[in-house]
Amino acid sequence: MNTTTHYRDPWINPRIKIAALWASMMLVFAYVDLFSLYRADIRADLEAGTMSAFTIGQAFLLGVTLYIALPSLMVFLSLVLPVKITRIANIALPVIYGLTIVGGAVGEWNYYILGSAIEVALLAGIAYYAWTWPTATDTAANALPGESAAHLAR
Repeated sequence: MNTTTHYRDPWINPRIKIAALWASMMLVFAYVDLFSLYRADIRADLEAGTMSAFTIGQAFLLGVTLYIALPSLMVFLSLVLPVKITRIANIALPVIYGLTIVGGAVGEWNYYILGSAIEVALLAGIAYYAWTWPTATDTAANALPGESAAHLAR
């Protein structure tokens, strides 16, 4: 018996890759911030009602919630938005968030810098997969025998 098995393991839909990268980035983001609570200087600032140069109040907390909500929503939105919108959002947002993360890491402790570097690397992966999104002709070229390009493009 001579049968050939065709595996599709190397091809993963870019939507899934991007959503997984957003989820990973948010986990690192959350854990690095949680680890900060072990620092006496951070706890003292929180007790004093400040965070860096900001006073912790409704406006600050609303802003932080919006800042965190957008990448959290991108996990889902990357899976359901039309491709053109998904590509634009997943190229622009990682650049914006990468700049804010790098800016926030200046002068921080080593664990925070490492976490920030991982976050920026994950964001770079998001932008890369969005930038190199396969076109319909790329998808058709990668089809296995008996598979339609329309099936792969979903």
